[in-house]
Amino acid sequence: MKKPKWVVEKERAKRAAATETVWLFGLHAVRDALMNPRREKLRLILTKNAETRLEEAVAAGGIAPELSDARSFAAPLDPESVHQGAALEVRPLDWGSLDEIVTGAEPPLRLVLLDRVSDPRNVGAILRSAEVFGAAAVIGVRRHAAPETGALAKTASGALERQPYLRVQNLAATMGRLREMGIDLLGLDGDGEQSLAEAMSSRRNVPVALVLGAEGAGLRQRTREMCDVVARIPATGGFGSLNVSNAAAVALYEARRGT
Repeated sequence: MKKPKWVVEKERAKRAAATETVWLFGLHAVRDALMNPRREKLRLILTKNAETRLEEAVAAGGIAPELSDARSFAAPLDPESVHQGAALEVRPLDWGSLDEIVTGAEPPLRLVLLDRVSDPRNVGAILRSAEVFGAAAVIGVRRHAAPETGALAKTASGALERQPYLRVQNLAATMGRLREMGIDLLGLDGDGEQSLAEAMSSRRNVPVALVLGAEGAGLRQRTREMCDVVARIPATGGFGSLNVSNAAAVALYEARRGT
């Protein structure tokens, strides 16, 4: 019997994920990955100077480094990558299912949903803010969103190793599932009907997912319609738009304030 197309595609994606690897680079990103027992480490390339600076992390990571000259660094990185003499090939982290993360989180639950935010530097900065302000997870879409990359990890400055980052097939379906679990969906948009503080005033002890849109495009119409409320971050003067990573930091701070 021929398998349905969706089954074939799911199996193909699973096989591809099993062979996928990521090159992390930079002292902070490599150090934190080496110290992370959950991270599967495949190949470590260091300059002599980086080896000295990462001595404890290398010992904890249990992987022997390959020494390389800084002028002809052996790792297959983009020439523009600021690797600081350290690169580590790894498997992407498996954080488990969304249901597991939600049920295991301490109240009040805070999540961040990203609607097609594709710049790895923005996602990395959002992961860093999510860790600082105690979000249970950052959730993006599998397509049209930033995957785990060295650039994302470097911007996250270690948060990628500790902050769950999930990528789902369908954001609207995920939002529907979160609503079924009793989680309020709070969208962020410059044209929101309430201020962020007003929207959060009645949700201090309620589980909330903050939903942010991509640079320029903002929230897609379907995503906006799925939100329980769409709020704005008030601004003074004529320029009222924040970078998505800055907006995430402000929203996460407000969502945690008073809890």
